[in-house]
Amino acid sequence: MSILGEWIHFGTPVKNNPAKNNRDRPYAGYLARPERAGGALPAVLVFQEIWGVDAHIEDVTRRFAAAGYVAFAPDLYVEQGERPPVIAADRVAEVQEFVGEYGFPVLMNPAAFAEALGKKSESLRNRIQETVKTLFAGLSSGGLRLEKYLPICIEASRFLRNECTFSKGQKIAAVGYCMGGGLSALLACSDPELAGAVIYYGSAPDEEKLASIQCPILGLYGELDERVNAGISKFSDSMKKLGKKFDHVIYPGAQHAFFNDSRPAYNAKASRDSFVRTLEFLKGNLEAL
Repeated sequence: MSILGEWIHFGTPVKNNPAKNNRDRPYAGYLARPERAGGALPAVLVFQEIWGVDAHIEDVTRRFAAAGYVAFAPDLYVEQGERPPVIAADRVAEVQEFVGEYGFPVLMNPAAFAEALGKKSESLRNRIQETVKTLFAGLSSGGLRLEKYLPICIEASRFLRNECTFSKGQKIAAVGYCMGGGLSALLACSDPELAGAVIYYGSAPDEEKLASIQCPILGLYGELDERVNAGISKFSDSMKKLGKKFDHVIYPGAQHAFFNDSRPAYNAKASRDSFVRTLEFLKGNLEAL
């Protein structure tokens, strides 16, 4: 199957925007679709991990397109048509390389982080510090403050449903990973037309938001992901009390980010099973109109 993938800009045009390269629309994302679809298709919103829309998320987006959907990954870090330089793709790649060398927990441990940085050149050390500070600025005791990204997610859903030639008028579902998993759930609380939401190891919405959910939700978690898993039971109980549909699976021995085949946490068995379940969920909730 031939899959077409391209970066596009979307959102309400900004007047007198000084941004370059025809970026008069404030947001950007990676759109993938089957070349020979022959008409509008149901669409899948793919919400990124904290690294943004990188090569892995582009690849995941193409996987959903290969399954017969229009798939769109909005880059949540784009502002006025482009990312701020401090979290540009090359800067984030430096942090990812650092994490690949020392492990993700090092970023969360100030002493270990400082020790590891001390082994780098001054210029690289300063760049990594600045980028990490920006990427994780929204961290709090309750996890990522995701609400600031919700307007982009809502606009992306509206774009696919009402404007995009390849999905206009069709049903839309969301699939998110890590922070994107939390956003997938938040979008379900905010978009009454959303047809379904899949949460890969993402945080649950605040309880007071759950009553507005109109679509089924599927949660996919790793057994060793203690921080995220601490909220599953309450989330499940609350959804049940409200009469909302929430099914979830916890994979034995799997860590956070088990689906990301570019990271050490990748778990082939959990990844394979979760992708099958995700496709079954999408098939059941995204039948073409």
